[in-house]
Amino acid sequence: MNVRRLIRPSAAAGAIAFGLVALSACSGSSASDGKENGRLKVVASFYPMQYLAEQIGGDHVAVSTLTKPGVEPHDLELKPRQTAQLGEAGYILYLKGVQPAVDKAIEQADVPHKTDAGTLTELETHGAGHSDDDGHDHGEAGGDPHIWLDPVKYAEVAEGVADGLAEADPDNAAAYRKNAEVLTGKLAGLNTRYEQGLKNTATKTFITTHSAFGYLAERYGLDQEGIAGLDPEAEPSPARIKEIQSIAVKEKVGTVFFETLADDRAAKTLAKDTGLRTDVLDPLEGITDQSRGRDYIQVMDSNLTALRKALGAK
Repeated sequence: MNVRRLIRPSAAAGAIAFGLVALSACSGSSASDGKENGRLKVVASFYPMQYLAEQIGGDHVAVSTLTKPGVEPHDLELKPRQTAQLGEAGYILYLKGVQPAVDKAIEQADVPHKTDAGTLTELETHGAGHSDDDGHDHGEAGGDPHIWLDPVKYAEVAEGVADGLAEADPDNAAAYRKNAEVLTGKLAGLNTRYEQGLKNTATKTFITTHSAFGYLAERYGLDQEGIAGLDPEAEPSPARIKEIQSIAVKEKVGTVFFETLADDRAAKTLAKDTGLRTDVLDPLEGITDQSRGRDYIQVMDSNLTALRKALGAK
């Protein structure tokens, strides 16, 4: 599922080809045993996967991520050393459909232990607002990939990741499952805070740059209206802008949300034209110095605060 603009095929193919040469060159070395100083080498595709690997793996894993802080993950172009890095991993954790270049490289990497997080929970289709037809290919099952923004689904993924790590590193299986239990407990607490915090609100509708929050909206009985559908780089049509303006009046929406890693011009233009406020609703695709929190839980709590304010929570 390609939910953002396509990566340049020539650049991606070149990086993969060069990376595979580097990968094969390393295949005979000790670096390819999947361990680093006795710890399982885990490669995560982007932040939501990195967070799971770190929290569940604990001291028994050495986690690296292909997407550095501040990089928009959907636009990632792999360097040869990153593709080689995949071949040296003991375990790879990714979410198919978010990063086309990563999907291609992982498919070609000769690593026995790989987990696509999307197979660990049920993917659903969420489009721009009430319509699912936003003109983008969402993959084989038409699924929205933003599963990590629903704490309940993210907990389901966490349990599956623990099983994957246990299979890759049986000696530490008990530790992985114990750490996953701790993490799912934190996610259950987060879910409770959202349920209670969003139970009584003046409106159930929120407007955001792109439709990353479909799972969150569905979980807590909200209505998401995305300016640009699942693709934040897409230019919204004049008809969609007019529709959003009407929705804002009808549903008494006072805030337009934008995000930290994507272009915020559409949200700010809409806000200026309609007299709405702007605020950040973070899709948590990466943590930077501008993030409202140091990790997943803290940023999700900040998102809850922003939603409560925008929705007029009592």
